Amino acid sequence: MKYVNQKLIEFNQYLSGRKVAVIGLGVSNLPLLNYLYQLKANVTVFDKTDLKDIEQELARKITDYGMGMSFGENYLDELTGFDIIFRSPSCLPTTPQLMAEIERGAIVTTEIEMVIELCPGKIIGVTGSDGKTTTTTLIAEILKTKDTPIFLGGNIGTPLFTKISEMTPESIVVLELSSFQLMGMNVSPAISVITNITPNHLDKHKDMEEYIQAKKNIFQYQNENDVLILNYDNEITRSFAKEAPGKVMFFSSKNKISDGYMVDEGKIKHCQNGLRSHILDTKQMQLRGTHNFENAAAALLATQDLVEPKTACAVISQFKGVEHRLELILETKNRIKWYNDSVSSSPTRTIAGLNAFNLRNIILIAGGYDKNLDYTPLAKPIVDNCKALILFGATSEKIEKAVKNELKKQSKELTIHSCIDLRQTAEFAKKLALPGDVVLFSPASASFDHFKNFAERGRIFKKIVTEINQ
Repeated sequence: MKYVNQKLIEFNQYLSGRKVAVIGLGVSNLPLLNYLYQLKANVTVFDKTDLKDIEQELARKITDYGMGMSFGENYLDELTGFDIIFRSPSCLPTTPQLMAEIERGAIVTTEIEMVIELCPGKIIGVTGSDGKTTTTTLIAEILKTKDTPIFLGGNIGTPLFTKISEMTPESIVVLELSSFQLMGMNVSPAISVITNITPNHLDKHKDMEEYIQAKKNIFQYQNENDVLILNYDNEITRSFAKEAPGKVMFFSSKNKISDGYMVDEGKIKHCQNGLRSHILDTKQMQLRGTHNFENAAAALLATQDLVEPKTACAVISQFKGVEHRLELILETKNRIKWYNDSVSSSPTRTIAGLNAFNLRNIILIAGGYDKNLDYTPLAKPIVDNCKALILFGATSEKIEKAVKNELKKQSKELTIHSCIDLRQTAEFAKKLALPGDVVLFSPASASFDHFKNFAERGRIFKKIVTEINQ
């Protein structure tokens, strides 16, 4: 007999004819507009982009659907009297207009929160400051070896709200969840992974405490049968264990743990009751760097009750990584390797990238939008690993100041050069590079000063590198 999702049916019936607000015209909310139109909901679309800058085809669709519109700088001024509000991750639940609507009785949710609420199958959620996408993708790739429907979404993949009707109790949904998606959420996945927590997005969150509290929502609504997977080496994530409602499991690369997975002596080892067994030699992995070995350990933990470890290790060994994450663009005839690590939008990510090479001949290209982060911790890894530093963007001065202080402390010298744009950085790196060198584009900063997102930044860098090396 075909499965019927009664919860979804009831939710659809609730939406029909209701006054619904959709905030943000991002990727996840576009299919939502089609869905709500089919349910005959009374929809108004809100976006801070000016109407003249909205894609014409999209604006025409909203008009043809007979939906209300509120665009521009004061786009939330008309947010009043709604039954349910779907907010985009960029519109935080602490926004005053949203808080006023909640006080009045409106339901505020997100596309991804409703997926967790209405999915009849198992949900695995992954969050953290670094490593979310790689870990989430690895988990999904491992699960694809099973004969069951696998859905990948959240911060990556395709919007899943309109796919709920395809999900059954046998389905497994794997979600990458950002702090902005988790903030205000009151439902948690059955299996939750937190890769690490370091300062990030402090230009959006009011402080570090708010950022941490948002991350906690991935496990705070679990039950006693659910699982929380934590990085033992990260002081913040390790402390979450005492708050977890369900079972806690750890992974580590720096500590001997009695239960979980650890990276030790070039091996990923399974630990149970203090006994350790070799599961995977990291030399067999396409991914490089301790941080990626930790991601693999987290993925093994998340899937250990669903897929045989031997099968999971075979998938991990063949996994080449995700675009813009220590991605080898090309190796020239004179053995200069160019890497795109555009995803690295914080100092901790760039530190992990530098440490992945274990070299002293790296030419680092860094800089970008300022998220109010501290660049002091990045200085020593740069001084210890790089032969040159090429900077551009708003954070250039902060990074340069931190590095010069470290150089003075160590009585060392380093070539530091500032450029006006990304092309100029690549051209200057080409002039400096000698046979055997690595040119690493790892910005340690967000992309929003010159680009829509890190993916656009990475694609443009790859195009430039290919052009100047032809």
